[in-house]
Amino acid sequence: MDEVRNVQRIGFVLIPNFALMSYASATEPLRAANLLAGRILFAVTSLSVGGKPIASSSGVSVECDDVTAKAEHFHTVFVCAGGGPADWKDSAALYPVLRRLGREGVRIGGISSGAFLLAAAGLLENRDFTIHWEHAPVLREAFPHLNLRQARYVIDADRITCGGGVAPLDMMHALIAERMGTHFARRVSDWYLHTAVAEPADPQRASAAERFGTRRPALLAILEKMEATIERPLDRAAMARFAGISQRHLDRLFTDELGSAFRDTYRQTRLMHARRLLEQSPLSISEIAFATGFSSSGHFSRAFKEFFGLTPRACRDRLSAP
Repeated sequence: MDEVRNVQRIGFVLIPNFALMSYASATEPLRAANLLAGRILFAVTSLSVGGKPIASSSGVSVECDDVTAKAEHFHTVFVCAGGGPADWKDSAALYPVLRRLGREGVRIGGISSGAFLLAAAGLLENRDFTIHWEHAPVLREAFPHLNLRQARYVIDADRITCGGGVAPLDMMHALIAERMGTHFARRVSDWYLHTAVAEPADPQRASAAERFGTRRPALLAILEKMEATIERPLDRAAMARFAGISQRHLDRLFTDELGSAFRDTYRQTRLMHARRLLEQSPLSISEIAFATGFSSSGHFSRAFKEFFGLTPRACRDRLSAP
């Protein structure tokens, strides 16, 4: 009986098109912990609204129990999502269940884009949390008042969020260490050849130097500033002052290091951001235009078509087509 009471039941609510890698990275360390301990430490259950099987982004389907009937018995419940808003739109029935679980003391978590559903349920107010970097722009637009952090995972009391991918391996290392100590958690990580366990605040993405293929400090500072000022772009003079260089030197850096002009690089950064908003957010095209620093929806549409070869409307219609 004591052994049964000591089992932590961990539920994973799967949302259609969830990322299979994120799910496996979260569940497999718990299985290994049971194996290495020689007893059941963690009982893992896959859940869905209504108990129907849920297909992952790779097409693999997972059998699930009904979250509305089972979840009150869990120690922790994670929402594991991927895809985009089209996959999350039918999840509103989950929100009251999550709120009730939170009131009853169940620890609530989000993996990959699962944090968006937690935010929509009102469970991330006054909490630090994270989400996969691809979904961060749409979450910021939808919930600008929330305290989103760019981190691999965040544990804030009874809320646990993770960027997904392989980051759940790091998160589960921390949660297993929380229960069983760091030595045992290290054994679990070694089981998966996970020798370099990341810190919670480590970045989700490669550094700007790796992404852009340059080591020039002034250029890197400008590129990072571009990504941070998409809604209100700075002109060349302001960027040069920010980096402490002349405008002529700024132009040389972009031409020599990137083979692209300052203006073209900035516009590409903004248009890539706009495409993510078109794919993931319910914002209108006009709202996306202003959110990415364009003076009008017409100006935005022309620039978008010139770069991607189709209009913003056609891009969005293509995504919504069956």
